[in-house]
Amino acid sequence: MHRRHFFQTTALSLGAMLSSKELMAGILAEDPYKMKDLREGVGIFTERGGTIAYLINKQGIAVVDSQFPEQSQHLINALKEKSDKPIKYLINTHHHGDHSGGNIAFKGLAEHVVAHQNSLQNQREVAQKQNSLDKQLLPDVTFTDTWKQKLGSENIRMYYFGPGHTNGDSIIHFENANIAHMGDLLFNGRYPFVDMTAGASVTNWVKVLDQTLKTFDNKTLFVFGHAFDPEKITGGKEEIRQFKDFLEKLVTFVGSEIKAGKSKDEVMKATSIPGVTYMQGQGIERSLGAAYDELSKA
Repeated sequence: MHRRHFFQTTALSLGAMLSSKELMAGILAEDPYKMKDLREGVGIFTERGGTIAYLINKQGIAVVDSQFPEQSQHLINALKEKSDKPIKYLINTHHHGDHSGGNIAFKGLAEHVVAHQNSLQNQREVAQKQNSLDKQLLPDVTFTDTWKQKLGSENIRMYYFGPGHTNGDSIIHFENANIAHMGDLLFNGRYPFVDMTAGASVTNWVKVLDQTLKTFDNKTLFVFGHAFDPEKITGGKEEIRQFKDFLEKLVTFVGSEIKAGKSKDEVMKATSIPGVTYMQGQGIERSLGAAYDELSKA
């Protein structure tokens, strides 16, 4: 952490104000992560990677996504401070390492790991290519369209609406709390990664978000996988509509460029999508390239 590094490197200059023991105690007390309770036992954890959600109640704990092993251990330690109940379910929104790489930290702790069947396949294939299967904790429970499980007073339901960010993205809904984790189906205000190697589809992603808007009500609180502003990792239907609008305008723009005879390299030189002011930061070329590859083959 930059802040922690600052404190460490300025310890001597602060010596006149604080003893070294006092300064080091302050450094060690500083949390490298954030946990935020949302409502009815559901909260979020952020550190490095995709946003994690958790549920704690009298019957047990459920966790959605795992970032990386170090971050998952931080989460596990924090959960143990909050509850002595067992971790019943570790759920993966999809297979990417910043969402499932920390699964291994739950080995021997989580009773079940749950994901869409395509997510399991993708996770296994990537690990085999990297010769890292021994560093994975793969899902042992999978589904095709929906999965539902009661945990104490909460009902957890998973939905699969087809390919989007990958071909195995799930939305996880805590029904009583009315909180839905979107995983990387929603990059709030930043250009998304579209994993064409794992069956992603820009055009179907629009349909996935349409179905999302139809499935959940106006009181649903959505958790986003990533956001340009790290404080805006939760929101409502407006953020989903904005991201859907971006994808629609992306498809329209790239499609028109293809019809005009533009090459992929020419299309990827664009610095903005006409009519889109919502997206910020770098990475537009990832969206342009993926849309070009998909639409040029249609």
